Amino acid sequence: MSSPAVVLQDHAPAVSAAPQSPLVIAHKFGGSSVADAARYRHVADLLRARGETVQATVVSAMKGVTDALIALAHTAADGRDWRTPWEALRERHLRAAGDLLADAAAPTNAWLQREFDELAQLLNALAVLATPTREALERVQGLGEVYSARLLSEHLRALGEDAVMLDARDVLVVHHGDLGVAVDWPQSEARLARWREANPARRIVITGFVARDEGNRITILGRNGSDYSGAIFAALFHAQELHIWTDVDGVLSADPRLVPEAVPLAALSYHEACELAYFGAKVVHPQTMTPAISRGLPIIIRNTFRPEHPGTRIAAVSDDAGPVKGLTLSPDLALLNLEGAGMIGVPGTAERVFAALRDARVSVVMISQGSSEHSICCVVRDAEAETARRALQAAFARELADAQVQNVQLIRGISVLAAVGDGMAGTPGVAARLFDSLARARVNIRAIAQGASERNISVAIASADADKALRAAHAGFWLSAQTISVGVIGPGKVGSALLDQLAAAQVRLKRDTNLDLRLRAVASRGRMWLDDRGTTADWQRRLDESTLEVDLDRFTEHLQAAHLPHTVIVDCSASSRVAERYAGWLAAGIHVITPNKQAGAGPIERYRAIRDAMAASGARFRYEATVGAGLPVVSTLRDLLDTGDDIVAIDGIFSGTLAWLFNRYDGSTAFSALVREAHGLGYTEPDPRDDLSGTDVARKLVILAREAGRELSLENVDVESLVPAALRDAAPDEFMSRLSELDASFAARHAAASAAGKVLRYVARLDRDGRASVGLVELGDTHAFAHLRETDNIVQFSTRRYCNNPLVVQGPGAGPEVTAAGVFADLLRVAGTLGARL
Repeated sequence: MSSPAVVLQDHAPAVSAAPQSPLVIAHKFGGSSVADAARYRHVADLLRARGETVQATVVSAMKGVTDALIALAHTAADGRDWRTPWEALRERHLRAAGDLLADAAAPTNAWLQREFDELAQLLNALAVLATPTREALERVQGLGEVYSARLLSEHLRALGEDAVMLDARDVLVVHHGDLGVAVDWPQSEARLARWREANPARRIVITGFVARDEGNRITILGRNGSDYSGAIFAALFHAQELHIWTDVDGVLSADPRLVPEAVPLAALSYHEACELAYFGAKVVHPQTMTPAISRGLPIIIRNTFRPEHPGTRIAAVSDDAGPVKGLTLSPDLALLNLEGAGMIGVPGTAERVFAALRDARVSVVMISQGSSEHSICCVVRDAEAETARRALQAAFARELADAQVQNVQLIRGISVLAAVGDGMAGTPGVAARLFDSLARARVNIRAIAQGASERNISVAIASADADKALRAAHAGFWLSAQTISVGVIGPGKVGSALLDQLAAAQVRLKRDTNLDLRLRAVASRGRMWLDDRGTTADWQRRLDESTLEVDLDRFTEHLQAAHLPHTVIVDCSASSRVAERYAGWLAAGIHVITPNKQAGAGPIERYRAIRDAMAASGARFRYEATVGAGLPVVSTLRDLLDTGDDIVAIDGIFSGTLAWLFNRYDGSTAFSALVREAHGLGYTEPDPRDDLSGTDVARKLVILAREAGRELSLENVDVESLVPAALRDAAPDEFMSRLSELDASFAARHAAASAAGKVLRYVARLDRDGRASVGLVELGDTHAFAHLRETDNIVQFSTRRYCNNPLVVQGPGAGPEVTAAGVFADLLRVAGTLGARL
């Protein structure tokens, strides 16, 4: 398995341990830190404010210059016009010198002019040769650091500082091997000692990236070589620390472009930093750790633009901030899988695989093999994938022909997600948490690898799932908030109350429970708004001003953003059309929460499709608020069944409107007058017949019956409507004007009940045999349903355990606020199953 050019065995024996004083600190500044004259001034001010006895400062080229130099060399070799970009590059450096040095710029400008003239001669030679030789290319691409070091050193001198430029090509000697660039420490130390005798300045500005080889030819240390230069010169100068200055606040727990919530890490061990860097972290290169590891040199990653931030300290020992420090993604990979029954128990198969890939010059990123030895898979760079497959097909041609090896499978579009941390060693459950987080985000794992050090767990996944997987794992290890993409349909009374409750709780939930509920879409009957910010602030205005017509396909696509691991749709409408989409949403892994009874009590075929989709995808369907608003009715029934109890009967008053009417109706006031009063108070639907018909109560009974395992439909419920047949088809206004026609029959029924010492209540009942009924019944004065408060709902579960004294759930069962609270509680329950710390 190849790796970046890290030569850990090439330690620095010739660099003897130095006393801790005087204070020597090495610094390295990247290209973004010296992008222009203003940035050079900032770096100079930063260095001058520090109190080190000796400063050894390594600088990169100005931002973009190295790429520009490489492009120049290729442009010249291709016979194209190189003078225009050459002049632009020269002018950029002359302008920076003029801005930095003002009237004292003449000597530096003359030096720069000579340097660029020499570059022009080299480019002319490349144009004649028509090919960029390695030696010429290395000579050209390292010039940016030379120019940069001269600019900073001259600026420091102009400020009166004791500063000097050290061209690393005069001191640093390296050789190139199979494992990368290694330092000739004895030669380099001897050359530096001679150089320091002639240049005893306090502030030394050093060219990064460049060196000489054993033949005294100019060479480079490779990409990210300036960081490596920083570590090398920190060792050569016997520095106590190396500060690498970048444009971020240290090493982050994940790529902030993919995980905006990524946090800076206070400390890392060398091994943690190497693992993170190998799998994609860009702040520090593994090669940089080579000299540091050998002499225990701490490396501090700092932000040039925020020098007050402490950054990340990389040393031999990390802190104990949790088992996993960070997660990284390596994209643009492919998976090769060699499998066959003939491989089982045959020695040398793995050796043949990796020998074939080595001979084909293919770098292996990750290896995975099952203990059965039936297959070996490895992850390679996508650009090398076809070469790798052909190499294995050639190496195993005979076995493939004899069917001892069945296939050399190539799967493109692969990324590797790695979880890294020294604390993983010996900590049970780390792998389980990673796999659980990915499973909840519906991310399939193609291959797994973990070394015996337990410092790294790597999984190969489809690149299409990579961003989502990274965010899910990052939240799963509590490195960031558990983020959920939320969409709300139906911002009516209940939906509006829910959105207000969500807005009030959003900050507290993120602070106290690490849960980030991001409202990213709201849809009403006629329009919708879509948002990437995930804030509930001013949702009503944004919806009113939106010009987007409702398109639930687009609504869904927006919610399922690739970078967010979990999606929840909350349906606060009463629409059967929306309920038709539940099965599809659930099948796609979208969790659905609703107070809408159309799904739970609708056609049985739709209900079965919803259940099947849940079982297949693992997505959650929560509907506590469909029965009893915020009361724990459905969850109580579920708990009884899950713990093995048997349901004998379910009785309940499920309408707050009808509960209020019959709690108040004592015969002294006409029933019609109470209906008008309830209508005026907003207790009834706009058309009171929707309450008086009993259909809504029947739907709630169907939901509970289905939860109890009964395949009941609405048409199977015996419903007594309180609306006379003559008024059922009347217009709403006519019905309200003829309400008094109800009074005589209700007065008679009340009188009969009172004579028997009983009260009237509108009760839903499911018996042991599955018979369901809804209607007005007489109950004794001692019955639990006889003395309710106002709009209270009540449900009574008679079970094998609760046979003599049924289990009762009672409380407010209507109203936007309590219904929204029931929906919100379901949302938090779903979040809890996804790993939120609730």
